[in-house]
Amino acid sequence: MLSGDALSARLNKRHPRVIDLSLDRINELLRRLGNPHNKIPPVVHVAGTNGKGSVVAYLRAFAEAAGLKVHVYISPHLIRFNERIRVAGNLITDDAVLELLEECETAAGDDPVTYFEITTALAYLAFARTPADLAVIETGLGGRLDATNVFERPAVTALTPISLDHEQFLGSDIRGIAAEKAEIMRNHVPCVVSAQPDTVMTVIKDAAARIGAKLAVEEEDWSVARDGGTMTVRSGARSRSLPLPALAGNHQIHNAAQAVACVDALAESPAGVTIPDAAIATGLTTVEWSARLQRLAHGPLVEMLPAGWELWLDGGHNESAAEVIAHQAAEWQDKALHLIFGMINSKDPTVFLARLKPHVRSLAGITIPDESASLSATEVASAAADLGIPAAEVKDVKSAIERIVKSETGEARVLICGSLYLAGTILKENG
Repeated sequence: MLSGDALSARLNKRHPRVIDLSLDRINELLRRLGNPHNKIPPVVHVAGTNGKGSVVAYLRAFAEAAGLKVHVYISPHLIRFNERIRVAGNLITDDAVLELLEECETAAGDDPVTYFEITTALAYLAFARTPADLAVIETGLGGRLDATNVFERPAVTALTPISLDHEQFLGSDIRGIAAEKAEIMRNHVPCVVSAQPDTVMTVIKDAAARIGAKLAVEEEDWSVARDGGTMTVRSGARSRSLPLPALAGNHQIHNAAQAVACVDALAESPAGVTIPDAAIATGLTTVEWSARLQRLAHGPLVEMLPAGWELWLDGGHNESAAEVIAHQAAEWQDKALHLIFGMINSKDPTVFLARLKPHVRSLAGITIPDESASLSATEVASAAADLGIPAAEVKDVKSAIERIVKSETGEARVLICGSLYLAGTILKENG
């Protein structure tokens, strides 16, 4: 039987990682498979630019704390392909992936199908064949033509903060991007919307009026406020005092509150899925979501650091993600912050690093291992140096840590950032 790595290699070979936004191929493939997407539990469909994975993680944590079985579909994976598909609470097995992949490929025949399309069909087939109480589905990068967007009537949709990203596929017009992502909304289906720039919110509200979606908008219909070690979430007529989320960063308070608002929308929807407040509180303190301002507490990379040092990891790769990191860095005043940075060549390192410049003592630029689309260590180090950030190119993460430790006289934080591909490499290398 093929291992997870071998399965990933097979998928990459037969279904190249090209991005070709369209629903024609996925709809035809699903039709040949018996339309499994119409046979899965109530769906929460989440789109946006930043935070959508975190909202998915909170929803899963809340539901599982309530004893519900949850299907989850996310992308991309960090270490193993199986991370993309969680079936009734468990990562899909290698055996199941191979069996379902062969079924999907047989149905596709000689028709071209992209990596994301075949993976999405595989996930929906797995979900249709295993009982569960809820399915939480994250879009890939779009909305209207995203392969996940095949549900006629999801229970709830959600739009997290929308900003510029993947411009080579979505364009550089923020209104156009917002319009694309808003197309996951459905007639009479509630859509829980986070705070957005005015231009984006106007597009969403116009689309909702045209489609007939029922909006629940942050600061209008739901809100959150931090109060010391707790947060107060107001959603509709309800107000809850809840523990702060386990995930780091002030932005996670808003992501968590959006998930709570989704819970309320679920309860009021025809699906009638309810999650008690006690389960929400438990989920907030137990939620896990790798490579999103994640502190690494164990492993060989951590062991390279002196006592009192910290190692952090973040996979954010656009300007909005950099703003989130910068906000957290502004609160880290007790220790110097050093970056280990790598980025793929479809992103602009200057835009990202400009946000972090005021908070960073040095940067070590690396080439992302085994990633052909990576910017070189020289390119990212040069981008940092042009901004006035002391920077050097290094051959790998271990060399970067050694360099930082030698250069710093006091305690420090080391943040590895710039790419989910880099984050996946680090999680694998650090065990």
